[in-house]
Amino acid sequence: MIKAVFYKKNDKYFGFSLNGHAGYADYGKDIVCSAVSALAFNTVNSIERLTDDHVIYEVSESGSLRCKVVSDVSSESALLINSLYIGLTGIEEEKGRNFVKVYIREV
Repeated sequence: MIKAVFYKKNDKYFGFSLNGHAGYADYGKDIVCSAVSALAFNTVNSIERLTDDHVIYEVSESGSLRCKVVSDVSSESALLINSLYIGLTGIEEEKGRNFVKVYIREV
């Protein structure tokens, strides 16, 4: 199961982390893992290329990803992270919480 945690402060998302594997299908054929990865990496790349915000991210060998905007969060970055949240909660609803669980952590 993939655990997605979104970090929120003052009603604005500023980061997220993803850990685990969906286990929806065999390695290389897991469409849930592929979808989550594509959405997450597109979010990181979009923040880096489309905003002036300073973002740091870390990808571990196990495949987990942490991303945080460490500058003031622009409305553009907030929108991109909100979009990721919508995408992942959509996968969670469609495929089930056995494969993806989405959480919000207020800090």
